[in-house]
Amino acid sequence: MEDRKLEVLRAIVEDFVATQEPVGSKNLAERHSLGVSPATVRNDMASLEDEGYLTQPHTSAGRIPTDKGYRLFVDRLSAVKPLSGAERRAIQSFLEGAVDLDDVVRRSVRLLAQLTRHVAVVQYPSLQRSRVRHVELVQLQATRLLLVFITDLGRVEQRIVETSDRLTDDQVGELRSLLNSSLAGASLTEVPSLLVDLPDHVDPRLRGVLTAIITVAVEALVDRPEERVMLAGTANLARSAALDFPGTIRPVLEALEEQVVLLKLLGEAQDAATMVVRIGEENELEQLRSTSIVSIGYGTGHNALAGLGVLGPTRMDYPGAMTAVRAVARYVGQVLSESGA
Repeated sequence: MEDRKLEVLRAIVEDFVATQEPVGSKNLAERHSLGVSPATVRNDMASLEDEGYLTQPHTSAGRIPTDKGYRLFVDRLSAVKPLSGAERRAIQSFLEGAVDLDDVVRRSVRLLAQLTRHVAVVQYPSLQRSRVRHVELVQLQATRLLLVFITDLGRVEQRIVETSDRLTDDQVGELRSLLNSSLAGASLTEVPSLLVDLPDHVDPRLRGVLTAIITVAVEALVDRPEERVMLAGTANLARSAALDFPGTIRPVLEALEEQVVLLKLLGEAQDAATMVVRIGEENELEQLRSTSIVSIGYGTGHNALAGLGVLGPTRMDYPGAMTAVRAVARYVGQVLSESGA
């Protein structure tokens, strides 16, 4: 596409996002230094409409971008908006104040919703990508134990283990030491294979208890049908519902109530360096085809521990949203890697 028509499309996207009104050729030529006459701008707009990048909502109205137009705009972005030094320091300070993993996720999703004024979604680090940092075994009652797994990212999984045998403090300590010496530092995908032979390495009197512990551990760490996500900023959708969702916003809100939908929104965010933008009809779920989703993985380097992103109307400030999503993901990864949250 000619550079001039790309500039016209860029200007229309920016004006429509800012004003929420269809953009006419006269106003476009006045507000932007396009270097051509309004008649030439009008011809370029007509050409962009013929090619499917713009549409005219009313006969006498100006043009607005289509999903195809937004896609071209996003694909041709040479750079996203840079954050100011004050914005970077504010994000870093806000996230570094977190006291544990839950606090990191809670702060991140609130921050992302505030920065973008869209719905923010943050996935907890996947257990499958975590490593065991410590195993705690606590005797609650004579035949009841509390098994606690703490991962390298600070995620805690705990389960009750019922036994038929009464254990002494020394026996509980022996089992705790065995679990830690066998599992500390191992990835959670390795846990089942590491646990399978452990009963052969304890006093025969403890094998029944250890087998019960192993059964509960595998259930807690491996047999998980879904992960957890946190959501914030749903009210942001309502602020422009009449314009951005002229039919009804209900299908979008209903979709956001489903945990599996939220996980699927972040499913493509597998790389901590690659931004994924899905616009309108590109979304698989029909209820979300009036929205756009910007997501990315967070973690260290290219290794994503989980994903985060925002969902908003297709009339989205894409450069601003992409900048915020990338910045928050970078700082979340930094906080987790430095503090072990």
